[in-house]
Formats: sequence, C-alpha cells, structure tokens
Amino acid sequence: MSTNSAPATSQRRASNTWWAMEPSAVASELDVDLEVGLGDGAADDRLARFGPNELSHDDGPSLLRRFFSQFTDPLVGLLIAAIVISLAAWTIEDSSSVPVEAIVIALIVVANAVIGLWQEGRATRAVDALRRLTAAHSTVVRDGERRSVSTTELVPGDVVVLAEGDVVGFDGRLVESASLEVNEAALTGESMAISKHTELVPSDAPVADRSNMVLSGTSVVKGRGRAVVVGTGHETEVGRIATLLGDTDVEPTPLQRQVARLGRTLGIAVVVLAVVVIAAIMATSDVDTAEEALDALLVAVSLAVAAVPEGLPAIMTVVLALGVQRMSRRNAIVKRLLSVETLGSASVICTDKTGTLTRNEMTVVRVATATGEATFTGVGYDPDGSVEMGDDADLDDLIELVRAAAIASDATLERDGERWVPNGDPTEVALVVAAAKLPDDDRRSNDTRVDELPFDSDRKLMSVLVADGAVQYTKGAPDVLLDRCVSEARCGATIDLHDDRVAELRGQVERFADAGLRTLGVARRRHDGRPDPFDEGAERELEWLGLVGLSDPPRLEAAEVIDRARSAGIRTVMLTGDHPRTAVAIGASLGLGNTDDPITGTQLDRLDWDDRSEVSATVESTDVFARVAPEHKLRLVRALQHDGHIVAMTGDGVNDAPALRRADIGVSMGDVGTDVAREASDMVLADDDFATIVTAIEEGRNIFADIRKFLRYLLASNAGEVLVMVIGVLAAGPLGLRLGDGLAVPLLATQILWINLLTDSALALALGVDSSVEDVMSEPPRRLTDPIIDRAMWVTIAIVGTVTALAGLVALDLELAGGMLGGDGDLESGRTMVFTTIVLAQVFNAFNSRSDRVSAFVKLFDNRLLWAAVVATVLLQVAVVHLDVLNRAFETTPLSISQWATCWGLAATVLLANELRKLFARRRHDSAG
Repeated sequence: MSTNSAPATSQRRASNTWWAMEPSAVASELDVDLEVGLGDGAADDRLARFGPNELSHDDGPSLLRRFFSQFTDPLVGLLIAAIVISLAAWTIEDSSSVPVEAIVIALIVVANAVIGLWQEGRATRAVDALRRLTAAHSTVVRDGERRSVSTTELVPGDVVVLAEGDVVGFDGRLVESASLEVNEAALTGESMAISKHTELVPSDAPVADRSNMVLSGTSVVKGRGRAVVVGTGHETEVGRIATLLGDTDVEPTPLQRQVARLGRTLGIAVVVLAVVVIAAIMATSDVDTAEEALDALLVAVSLAVAAVPEGLPAIMTVVLALGVQRMSRRNAIVKRLLSVETLGSASVICTDKTGTLTRNEMTVVRVATATGEATFTGVGYDPDGSVEMGDDADLDDLIELVRAAAIASDATLERDGERWVPNGDPTEVALVVAAAKLPDDDRRSNDTRVDELPFDSDRKLMSVLVADGAVQYTKGAPDVLLDRCVSEARCGATIDLHDDRVAELRGQVERFADAGLRTLGVARRRHDGRPDPFDEGAERELEWLGLVGLSDPPRLEAAEVIDRARSAGIRTVMLTGDHPRTAVAIGASLGLGNTDDPITGTQLDRLDWDDRSEVSATVESTDVFARVAPEHKLRLVRALQHDGHIVAMTGDGVNDAPALRRADIGVSMGDVGTDVAREASDMVLADDDFATIVTAIEEGRNIFADIRKFLRYLLASNAGEVLVMVIGVLAAGPLGLRLGDGLAVPLLATQILWINLLTDSALALALGVDSSVEDVMSEPPRRLTDPIIDRAMWVTIAIVGTVTALAGLVALDLELAGGMLGGDGDLESGRTMVFTTIVLAQVFNAFNSRSDRVSAFVKLFDNRLLWAAVVATVLLQVAVVHLDVLNRAFETTPLSISQWATCWGLAATVLLANELRKLFARRRHDSAG
C-alpha cells in the first residue's frame, strides 16, 4: 500500500460510478488504506493538485471599481454639483486664476472616497474573518490517527469519520455504516432522512437512489459511519450545479436600516432647509451678479452635504464587525451582524446544564448493582484511580455493569505523552475512564460490536450487540430503562423484577440525583442468535445491571454570572435531560431564581399549548425544566417569545436545530456541538461556557452603546453647523456680516466641507470603538422596538447643536466690526474665528458623547484612539489656519494667541452645558431608581 502518492488520474474520476464499486475497489482506485487513511505527505500533494475543497466564488469588484463606487452616493453627487457650481463661478469671475475653491472641494470629495473605501475594506475583512472562524471541520483518519481538519482541506482518498450532527462537505463512498441516516433535502428535495448502507447500487441509479453515497451539502441526522472522499469542490454533485450552500450574503440589520432611513429623512429635511438658506441669503446679502448667486447656491449645497451624516452606514458596519471580532476573542463567535443588536436585547437565556453551567469534567463517582454500591476515586479523564467496594457488593456484578456501559459508548481515550486525550461525548468518556480503573479480569467475553442502535433523544437510549450478536447492552435514562426491564442481574444469576424492587430502584435513582449526580441506567439482554433486524423492538425485556452516578460540578463562576445576568434584567432558565432531582440540586447550587418545583418533559406533554394563559403561567413558574426533549425546547422558545421575551437558546444536537433557528439568538456549542447545530445557530461558544453567553450579551450592549455614541456625536455636530449658518444668515445685520461686497454667511462652502470631513472620520470612528464608560449590565434589556434615537438623545442633540452654534456666532461677533459685541476685525478673520470655534466644539462634543448620563471626565483617558483623533483634528485645524497655502484654499487668516484662547473658551461651553444637563439627568435617574 502507498499513502505517499497521488491517484493516477485527476479528479475527473468523480464521474466514475463509485456507488457501483466495492469499497476495496474504491480504495484501490484512490490508492488509500481504509484503516490507515492517507499520509500527511499524500494529503498535501493531493491538496496542491486538486485545490481546496470549496466552490470558486466571486472575489468582488476590484479595488479601482470599489473606489469609483464611492462616487455613486447621492450626497457625493451634491458635492460634484458643488464643484461644477464653483467652476462656473470661477469662469464668470476670472478664469485666468487658479480655481482654488473647486480644487479644495474636489480634494475633499476624494478624501471622503478614500475614507469610505478604507471603512468598507475594514468591514469586509472583519466579516471575512468571522466566516473563517465558523468554517466547518471534518474528522479524518490520517496515518492511522483521527484528527480534525478544515473541510476545505479534504482531498480525494481521505477517510472521513461521520457522526450524528455532521454536515457533509464532500462526496464520498460509504465503507462503514451503523444505523446511518442522512438528510439530503438540500440536494434532492427529499424531506425524509435517507437510510445509508455500504452495499452496491446499480451504476445507472439516480442521485437520490445512491444510498451508499454521502453528498456534499447534506447532514447526518442519525448513526455513524466512514466514507472515503471521491469528490471535492466542483467535482461534487452540488458543485456541478454550482450551488454554494451555507454561504449567505450579509444583509443589513434592522438597526442599519433604521439608521439609513434616518439619513434619508435628514437628507430630505436639509434639502428643504437649503432652499430656505438660499432665500435668506438672497434677502440679507447684496447678491447682484451671477457669480454671487452661484456662491449662494454653493453654500446651500455644501450645507446640505454637511448636515447629513453620510458616514453613518460605513461607520455602522465597521463598528458592528469590529465588535463581533472582539466577541470572538472572548470565545463568542457571532455568525451574523444581525445577532449583535439582538444580543443586547436578550431577556431570557435558556441554557443546557452539562458543560455550559458545569465544568464538563464528567467523572463516574458512584455505582450501584443489586448487591451493593461502590465508589470510584480520581477525577477528570486520567484513569489513575481505584474502586472502593461497599459492604456486600459483588465485584463481578460491578465489572459487568461498568464494562457494559463502556462498551455501549462511542468515546475513546488516548494517551499523548503525559496527558490523556478524550474523544467523544464527555459522559461516554467518563464511562471509558471508569472501565479503565477496574481490576484486570480474564473472564471478559468478546466485546467487539457487531451492530448498534445509536442514542436517540426521543428514546433516550443506546444499544449495541456484542459477542457475535448474542449479547445486547443498553444504556440510557434510568426511568426510561427501568420501564423496559423485566429482571435484574445478581451474583451471576437473573432475578425477576417485581414492583416493590422497581420502586426501590427508582428511590435509588432519586438519592443519586439528590446528591447532584447525573444518573445513567445500564441493562443487558441475551439473544439466542443475532436479532434480525436489530431495531427498537430489541430494547424490551431487558435485564437491569445497575445504576451509574456521574459528577460534573458547576463551574466556579456560574453562580456569579447568573446573578450578574439577573441584575441586568436577564432571566436564566436551565433545560436539561437529567433527572428532576439532579436538576434541582444543580439549579439550587447555581442560585437560579425558582428551583422548588421543576417542570418535566412529561408535564409539558400534558400541557394544553392552545391555552395561552396556562402556557404562560407554566413557563414563568420555574427556572428549571428537566427531562426535556428537543421538541420541548422549541415549544418553550415560542411560549417565551409570545410573552414578549427576547430568547437566547443553547443547543448542541441535530434535533436542537429547529429551536436554535426559532430563538432570537441560537447558541451552539463549539466543543461538543454538532455541525448541524452550529449551522442553525447565530452564535457559537468556542468554550461551551455559560459565562461566555453573558459576556456576549454585555458586548452586544456595549456595541449598541457605541453606535449611540457616534450617532449622538454626528447629529449634534451637524446640528451645530446647520444652526450656525441659519441663525448667522437670518441675523446677518446684528452680527455685522453686512461688510462690503460678498455673501453675508458665517462659513464658506469649503470651510463647511472641511468641518464635515473632520467630523465624519476619525472622531466618529474613535467613538464607535469606545470602551464602556458606564455599566451597561446595570440596565434592563433594550426592547427591539425601541428607537435608536430616543427623546433624551434628541434633547441632547438640540442642546449641543444650539450651544455650538451660539459659541460660533459669539466668536464671529466678537471679531467683526459693526456687530453687537463691538469687534474690530474683518470678515476673513471673523470667519476664521467661527470656523475654528466650531471645529474645537466638535472636539469637546466627542468627549460629551461617550455617555448620555456619565460625566465626560469619568475614564477620560481610557480611549487612546479618541485622544489620537483629537490631536490629529487640532493639528489639522492649526495647519488650515496658519499655513499660507491652506489660507488661500480655505480663505482663512492666522489667529493670535488671544484669538485661539477665545475660540477654545467658547468651544468649551459645549462641554459645560452638557455636563449640567448630565447632572440633572443623573439626579432624575437616581430618584426614579
């Protein structure tokens, strides 16, 4: 056998009738040993030859095309119109000189395009990084070892291990199948799961009838198997019809759409305002020439552009995407931007117990047979431990019980140097570890499996056949298993079970559960011959072997995190398949709200789900639900949503997918979750830790707070620009603006656009990634129907905008001769003063906007990016005021130290006014609380 060479033919072999070939012939054709798999060298060679296992996709428009796409925005169209107007005015005035104003506006347009391109690229890279984080993985056999690799690295000849919940990312010929069922609806349209086998299929069988093949884009819903990869990428059935499953476009979130609507509304309002400004200019200024009329139009157009925060959509996407990246670094991998805003509104978390609220360090600590009990020492997955037998406990009964439980498990335990590496479900790993602690026993029978019935969440059982089919071992929920037992093993004999003994055994289960142990029943059945078929009918007339108690202690931080969630208005509900008493013991230790009267799956089955009042009373009556099945999760999600809750739901199995999709936030497990669950979810927990869910909710709230920060900043800043122009034009006479020839306006078009450029770039983006100033987890969840800009924010925008405008106009009046405050400067120096004051007011407003209630001086130096943006903004304004070339471009003049001090002082009134408003807001909040 060779595992170091590529197959002789290229991947056009995918057209071969693999389903009509024996597994050995397929292996020979692909030059692979089905037990050992490919070698690493052969896999690398084939990856280089056939390429990654993915469908080619559009890389999107080129950089140049994306740059020019920045000019298609209607607001940019207004700027281009402003350039045309400026050139027309320059032509009328004196076409022999340089059109400085038109050049400056053009440079601002280009600068806006570059900033937009950068923001767009940053957002795209962030979203691409998220897609890579959620890429599917497959378990392969290479060099005789199982390992997990990215599905994109699969190559023809790879031997892939399939288990319930796996998404198939290749076309493969099955070489092993144990009760394997696959959902092929995405490819064939068949809604029922298809049973799979390894037998030959006619060469002319259509795709839907190739029952010994697994196809890319399908998913395993039951059982397990092995398949050898025969087609990847475009050489799969799904590749041939060029359908890329699971790859969805990033759609705008409701929040993004709300902000876009706001921008459009402001745009319409400002167009109306621009008309009013033109009319006011015409009425208050001596506009006698075509050139002056064009200048008036230019000012109005520039004001319209400046008043609309066109940077909102780009900054919004950047903030959402970067926030999601921060979540991923904290083990919460959010797959959709839509989920971010929903996370901050979560009011109920429905969570599993095992591994999420507990440590996922399952250990067998106590077992009971008919003759007595025994305890196991040691913790975790290290088999270094011993068995301490209780009085009268029979060793043979104990060995048979633990061996049976381990044989009826799919987990493995391998040594890697000094540590033990578990593979599989933690409960089953614990059973394998317990079996390794047993004393050596030469009397063990052949335990090689010959058939199995995989675990099913409806049956709550798993069965295997060993000893050539003569012995069956079944493990599962004790209460379910006891109903199927007719006898009990005792000292090598079989004793009939009577009702009193069954009651004793149920009491034993409850005692184990009261101790917080997860309970598992184990039974046996002897057959005269191998049952054919081996189906659920065999799980009757069983012989009870005993009870296994497993410990999985709560995570140390879980109780604290639940309490923190409660203080944030978030209710935690525990859903578990465990015994009710186990659930109550764990729930009480975690500090869940109501654990006295848990609701079981049986009670949920008896509930009249059409009676909304009864359903609502039931789901609100307890925080512990035990013995629940996946369909119960779906019903509970619907019931909670009907009561107005925003529900986050955890799940890891195939049958959890409907509930995950239905929940407002579907949360799947990264370690023990299935591919199907991860695909259906909105968020994946890389560490399966409940604390990560609460952390993600906190991060979601922080992201929403950051969005409100830059909205508060942009709208207040733009309001200041608009008001200074409107009031300045209407009060031109008292302000002393009627000086000589020209327009009676406080700011020129180029100055307005410069302010807009500074406002919409660095300062706004720095606020979009601001650290939390206030404790977002001390407030109740936000309702999704709440507007992003509430009444309090509109008040803030109005106050800051008004104070900004007044500060700028006072600076103008202090400088201009003929005004109310008796200045002696000319129009150019007056405009420079108001221009500079408005820019500095934006700097103070940036610190204002970090919170609606908390003082700007709290955590003042936490946001280094904001300080860098402030320094850059001030230095750029100094350059515009003091560099000769920029003086000509922006029609400014250098200011003295005293003039700069005046500008700084007036701009600081924005900070002072908002600090006073915040003081009153804090008092109102404290009195209301």
